[in-house]
Amino acid sequence: MYRLIFSLVFRPMDAERAHHLSFSALRILDRIPLLGRLLRLVVARGTSAPVEVLGLPFPNRVGLAAGFDKNGVGIRALSALGFGHIEVGTITAHAQPGNERPRLFRLLRNRALLNRMGFNNDGARQASFNITAQRRALTALPARQRPIIGVNIGKTKVVPAAEAVADYVASTRELAPLADYLVINVSSPNTPGLRDLQSVASLEPIITAVKEAAAEVVATPRSTLGHVPLLVKIAPDLSDEDVVDICDLAVRTGADGLIVTNTTIDRDVLTGPEAEFARSQAGGISGRPLAPRSLEVLLLVAATVSGELTIVSVGGIGDGNDVDARLAAGADLVQVYSEMIYSGPFWPGRIIRSGGRTRLLTRGTGGA
Repeated sequence: MYRLIFSLVFRPMDAERAHHLSFSALRILDRIPLLGRLLRLVVARGTSAPVEVLGLPFPNRVGLAAGFDKNGVGIRALSALGFGHIEVGTITAHAQPGNERPRLFRLLRNRALLNRMGFNNDGARQASFNITAQRRALTALPARQRPIIGVNIGKTKVVPAAEAVADYVASTRELAPLADYLVINVSSPNTPGLRDLQSVASLEPIITAVKEAAAEVVATPRSTLGHVPLLVKIAPDLSDEDVVDICDLAVRTGADGLIVTNTTIDRDVLTGPEAEFARSQAGGISGRPLAPRSLEVLLLVAATVSGELTIVSVGGIGDGNDVDARLAAGADLVQVYSEMIYSGPFWPGRIIRSGGRTRLLTRGTGGA
């Protein structure tokens, strides 16, 4: 049914408009009591596989990556799809419109997306109001159905690199009290100069400042770790040497984990005419073509940190077997996004209930 709807309704439509339409429809359904309850009963059936990671009680190990809900307006509705955690953002200290449209493209033959959104969001202050409202709405659900809420923060585009630390701190002060965990995003290719902040010299003061700011504004964190867990999201295009350096930095500075990986700027992961189209466009690629490099980075990170950090794997996950593979390779949590555009709202529940569910239930609790 979803394939038919996708072909007839969404495929002819601009990708960004289709996203807003489907997301709005999901939020409306969730607000109608009987329909919202039916949605959870049918779509999220059998997705409970509780696990403790980062000192937090995750309903299961599969979550929604940042980028889908940029402003934290639909956390409760998205949880109806069975996700164990929802990562909102990327949120910047100041509201910004993002890049000019069109800025999101489907690469159908490759089961991929190309985006150059540019951190379009309403800013940290408005996001704090949105997330507060969503947390209130979640209290109406049984505890086992409430997702862990991650908040992904990035640098405001107009803020110069020299002021990046203060910009991340401003977002932290607004959002850390509402976050189960925080993510520092220095790996999007769509904000000029952002990926330069992945260098050890630039990243270390950001991690340190964000940790200190979170500790100042959150007296009673939700995590049993005793602080708001902090993760760093890295790019797949880093050299192996740079990945190892970031792992060492994360351990040294007391970060709690890494998210591997963000979108890629490597067009060689694509095949056919879509590869030529992508070479003519700016932006990062996500979806199935990212899977090989994302898995490579995961294996490298797992071998480097040896259980000292929590690892979240994202990029190219298509089914329950992929979830199995990422967990077997050392991931504590898995995140998805692009495949849901092609496979629909029933897909997250399917991969949790499929072959991946056994490992979701049996694997030990995550570290850090």
